[in-house]
Amino acid sequence: MAIGERIHYFRLLRGFTQKYLGKLLGFSDSQADVRIAQYEKGARSPKEKYLNALAQIFEVSPHALNVPDIDTDIGLMHTLFTLEDTRGLKIGKLDGELCLRLDKDTGMTYHSMWDMFNAWYQQAEKLESGEITKEEYDQWRYTYPKMEAEQTRQELDALREKRKAENNTDWPGRFPDGIWRGIWFDYGGNRLFTASHGADLLCCAKISD
Repeated sequence: MAIGERIHYFRLLRGFTQKYLGKLLGFSDSQADVRIAQYEKGARSPKEKYLNALAQIFEVSPHALNVPDIDTDIGLMHTLFTLEDTRGLKIGKLDGELCLRLDKDTGMTYHSMWDMFNAWYQQAEKLESGEITKEEYDQWRYTYPKMEAEQTRQELDALREKRKAENNTDWPGRFPDGIWRGIWFDYGGNRLFTASHGADLLCCAKISD
């Protein structure tokens, strides 16, 4: 029924009637509102093609609709227990308040979860400070990780442009500030230094102890 609850939530958020939404999915006038009512009540589950279509209509990720069983207290608890088993989510107390935390002993799982939670925290902080609106915050959440990936791509593009500008030289072999830049590495027991510009190797020097 969790999917039905989410369909109901996003339908109201977008201001759609059941009949209007059903017709957008391609159902006939006589079946449009009936089918959406069945979805929302949990009497039927939408097939994958309809689930994807609903996500497109609502402008959200399909994952925002197909959530675990959290519409009952018991379902929510077992979802949290599963996260404890699979993702290292732990319950504890902080300053006397109950809290959920990540277990650092889970290795790469911890780092993966930390990255996702930190991205969420940053958006929540922007909302709290007024840097973004509630609508922008919701768009980030409901399309996750689309906007996060776009932001990362933009940051990488900016970094590439910065490095490209830094790699422009007045003459082969030296950067505009006159400082050599390259890579140190060990080869055959020797300490070597290389500097390059584009695909051209500018120098390779052996460094004596």
